[in-house]
Amino acid sequence: MRVVFKRVHKSFVQKGQRVQALSDVNFTIEEGEFTCVLGPSGCGKSTLISLIAGMEFPESGEVFVESRKVEGPSKDIIMVFQDAALFPWLSVLDNVEFGLKIAGVDAAKRRERALEAIKMVHLSRFVNAHPHELSGGMRQRAAIARALVMDPKILLMDEPFAALDAQTREMLQAELQEIQQRTKKTVLFVTHNVREATFLADRVLEMSARPGTVKHVYPITLPRPRREQDPALLAIQTRIMSSLKDEIEKVARQELDTDYQISKSGAVTAVDRNIGSNI
Repeated sequence: MRVVFKRVHKSFVQKGQRVQALSDVNFTIEEGEFTCVLGPSGCGKSTLISLIAGMEFPESGEVFVESRKVEGPSKDIIMVFQDAALFPWLSVLDNVEFGLKIAGVDAAKRRERALEAIKMVHLSRFVNAHPHELSGGMRQRAAIARALVMDPKILLMDEPFAALDAQTREMLQAELQEIQQRTKKTVLFVTHNVREATFLADRVLEMSARPGTVKHVYPITLPRPRREQDPALLAIQTRIMSSLKDEIEKVARQELDTDYQISKSGAVTAVDRNIGSNI
C-alpha cells in the first residue's frame, strides 16, 4: 500500500502550552518500500506513524493510504513498538494467535498461520515458552510475528530494536530485512540510529528539529545484502550525520534557552523541555 502525506500540520496542547509537532510535512512512501525516519528527539517521528495508523489526526493537511484518507485504525496497518508488550500469561504461540482469535479466525487456521509466522522469525523451538522465559530479542521477535500473522499491508515500527544489545540488534535487522524482501510489505521504521537506517532502508527521511518537517530524503540504492563497511554506505552515513548534527544542535540551543528562562524566573516561561518527550 502507498502512503501519502500532503501539507500535514499537527500540534498538541501539553501542560498548558501548544506545541507544534509537525509543520508542512509532505512525502510519499511507495508500495513495498522500506522507509526509515530519522531525526532529533521530539521532532515528530512517532507522531508520523500515529497519523498513518489512524490513532492521531492532522490539524490540517491530509494523510492517504492507497488513495483513501486515513480516518481511523485499519486491519491493513499494524504497529510494532519498542516494548514487545506480550501478554505474560500466554505462551509465544498464544500471543501470536491472539489477534487472529479476536478476528474470529478458525482455530485450526489460526494455529497454522501463527506457526508459520513464528517460523519466519526463527522462534519455532519456543512456541510454548512464556515471555519471562525469553530474552529481549526473542520477545521482540514474538512481537514481530504477532504483527506479521495479521498479514498487514503496512508495518509501522517505532524504534523496535532500541532497547536491545548490539549483537541482537544486528541479528534482528538482518532478519527483518529478509522478511521484508520476501513479503514485499510496505515498512515505515522509526529509529535514532543512522547506521541502522542506512542498512535497512530503500530511502531515509531526515526530520528537522521541532516543528518537524522532512528536511532531506536519502535514496539508498545499494544492493542487498549490504555490507556495513561498504565505503558507499559509509559515505551516505557521513552525509546524514552531518546534517542531523545541525538539527540536534538546534534542540540543544532550545533547551539551553529554556534553562536560562527557568533560572531567571524560577518557572517555565517558554517551552518546557519535557513537553513532547513522547512525540
